[in-house]
Amino acid sequence: MSQAPPSRVALSLGHLPSKKPITSTYPRTPSRVDPNNPPWPAYRGYHEYSFAHATMHTRLPTILGKAIEDASRTLNEQSSEELILDLVASIERMEGLMHDLSGNQKLRPIIDDNEADVALWNKEIAKYFQGKDFMNAPWLFAEAYKYRRLRECFSVSKFWRDYDVFYRQKCDTFSRSSDAVFELSTRFAEPFTISDALSQNEKTEAMRLMFAELTQVCLWGNSTDLSLLINMTEEQIKQLQSTGGEHLATAERNILGNNLTDIWQVVHELGDKPQRRIDFVLDNAGFELYCDCVYADFLIQSGLATEIRFHGKRYPWFVSDVTRKDWEWLLNVMVYGHLFPKATEQENESLRKMGRRWKQYEKEGKWVYEQHPFWCTGYVFWELHSEAPDLFLHLSKSDLVIFKGDLNHRKLTYDCAAPASTPFDVAIGSMASAAGAPRVASLRTVKSDVVVGLGEDGDALAEKLDNEEPGWKISGKYAVVLLSHGRPGESVRFE
Repeated sequence: MSQAPPSRVALSLGHLPSKKPITSTYPRTPSRVDPNNPPWPAYRGYHEYSFAHATMHTRLPTILGKAIEDASRTLNEQSSEELILDLVASIERMEGLMHDLSGNQKLRPIIDDNEADVALWNKEIAKYFQGKDFMNAPWLFAEAYKYRRLRECFSVSKFWRDYDVFYRQKCDTFSRSSDAVFELSTRFAEPFTISDALSQNEKTEAMRLMFAELTQVCLWGNSTDLSLLINMTEEQIKQLQSTGGEHLATAERNILGNNLTDIWQVVHELGDKPQRRIDFVLDNAGFELYCDCVYADFLIQSGLATEIRFHGKRYPWFVSDVTRKDWEWLLNVMVYGHLFPKATEQENESLRKMGRRWKQYEKEGKWVYEQHPFWCTGYVFWELHSEAPDLFLHLSKSDLVIFKGDLNHRKLTYDCAAPASTPFDVAIGSMASAAGAPRVASLRTVKSDVVVGLGEDGDALAEKLDNEEPGWKISGKYAVVLLSHGRPGESVRFE
């Protein structure tokens, strides 16, 4: 077998349906909504006007090609013939996936590889996507399916089941984030305190300001999404990760839907409840996870929360999504690593001090890392209460569930062409309306077509940006900070 990765192949779209005007009445009523028929039209790979087309046509073959290169590099480092032959078979399966993706093949069932999500995947494929291919299935499902197929390339192997083709990228990007890493560690290594000389109102205001700043740090940490930053220079990464106060003040003007004040009110009003639990549904590893932890550290120290639960992925997902290995690597490299050789001893000690505190939170049960099979399925979160009722019940016990990043936002909102003025509660369906639904916040830099929750004038604002800044929906320049206000037990009514 040749070890050279296959050349990049752009998809041929000549046999796909022509683009036709959408004439149906939207939104669909809840009874007519399913994974292949979202409330508003789905983005599909053959929609040449959408980011779905750029992703399915170019980005995914490029990402898969780089994954094959990574596995080939690892292959060349091996000496054991048994390990080599097993990895060769995995690379051959990856090349088969490249053939299916580039040739726009139909979506076949997932092989039973003993993963906990096989039944969920094959149920959804059989029920909604029989005969669908990569380009005419909804983009969200097709993209997730590609990553599940990539998992399959290794999960059926003997020795390489836990291999992460994106691990090198994730570690390398964090190692090139030193400026922003130490900007935060030198400020937050020491325990958070508020002067006793302040009045109660002044203490509350100081807490609110710190909460607002760190919520923004947590939000904009999402800038370094590796699936979008292929071949970005170190200088460009630094610019994206600037966390100085002046930068944040400027960046706040680009939060188009901003419920930050409401989120503060929810957290502040938890008051003196004996247990105050906040959950993070994580997005990217590396610097974004680091920012999430800085934020969670503040929530614990300030007493705004007594318990934080972090929800990651069971295996490598969408290039840079957090796995348990990424979680453990970050905390351990902070305490024991030599990742930043140019850093001063003071900077390195600030990082070690913060890392030790975070590891102590884990030992005390104040921080808990979890990974449920549902997060790596093709289902949107509208289906969470029906397809993973145990996880839904678990989240219902949280005082606030913060969903991080673009992919989680797409899954919350069904990733469809809803008007920008659509209320967040309506856009997230059962995650706001089902009995027992938790309070949901979405912290998301806008990197794909779906945009909701911009208020009554949202449609006009979106049209203005379409005219003045083509590509604003995928630039990462803008963001939303949205909070659900659904009433558990009552359903959201579609007009």
